Amino acid sequence: MLEELDLPEPAPTAGEVAVRVAFAGVNFAEVQHRRGEFGAPDGPGGVDVPGLEVAGVVVALGAGVSEPAVGEPVAAYLPAFGGYAEVVTADVRFVRSLRTGAGEVDPAEAAGLPCVYPTAFGVLGDAGRLREGEDVLIHSAAGGVGFAAAQLARELGAGRVYGTVGGAEKIPYTAGLGYDEVFLREGFTERLTEVTGGRGVDVVLDPVGGPIREQSLAVLAPFGRVVAYGDLGRHQQWTASVWDLWKSNRTIAGFNIGDLARRSPERIGQYLAEALRLLAAGRIRSGVTQILPLAEAAEAHRLLETGTGRGKILLSFT
Repeated sequence: MLEELDLPEPAPTAGEVAVRVAFAGVNFAEVQHRRGEFGAPDGPGGVDVPGLEVAGVVVALGAGVSEPAVGEPVAAYLPAFGGYAEVVTADVRFVRSLRTGAGEVDPAEAAGLPCVYPTAFGVLGDAGRLREGEDVLIHSAAGGVGFAAAQLARELGAGRVYGTVGGAEKIPYTAGLGYDEVFLREGFTERLTEVTGGRGVDVVLDPVGGPIREQSLAVLAPFGRVVAYGDLGRHQQWTASVWDLWKSNRTIAGFNIGDLARRSPERIGQYLAEALRLLAAGRIRSGVTQILPLAEAAEAHRLLETGTGRGKILLSFT
């Protein structure tokens, strides 16, 4: 359940900054957080504050921190959540200035980057090992990560970029997102086989899981990779046959931004800085389609949970 509460303003500890939030991004992981899929609340007083990404202004520095300075406009990834708040504390390794070498980014655009763009970099480059000229299929093409991945695939030199969506009403929206073609997820294997002349694609990005993940293996070109990075369909665990992977030259890889934050935090900061630079240079878009006041956070979750949302949704604190 989402409930608006008055809580003490947090103070940054060593290696942290405090950020006064202007906008917070909304992600499906926050829906899972609210539903208790990550365990019972363990915050102070038994309360957890959701929110994985924010943009705002630095208002205080923890011990050992000199940059970003107080007053600096920043975007931040929050692996332990906390973004649906007027003030948050953030590890400086996940914080980057909105002032880039290519210009300054609007916080209403920047708030949609810190979670989805590092994820897109990770699924394409790290887990997917995308190489220049390779073809990509992106499930949940109208979502935040799908939007980001379609653009980054072009930046990384992909050949053709295909997408799938859960309903026909989303196809017109995806027409301007940079895909070569988008089709319905139901029956996608037949359509993709047709448009690729039977070759398939080199990389499939799959946040859906279940039968879609299994079917994605069938459309891989030789040495193709399926990258699992979510379970939007809430399916039972699915087990692949190592024998079949071996015999068909196929790979299943995984990407989880929370694990990366624990074991290689600097990489997330680097990806966020690059995404902000690309946005300032006009090379990518944030994909923000809707900005709701904090009081309508439940509506933002409903849009994601029912699959009726498109692009990136933000919550406003201004």
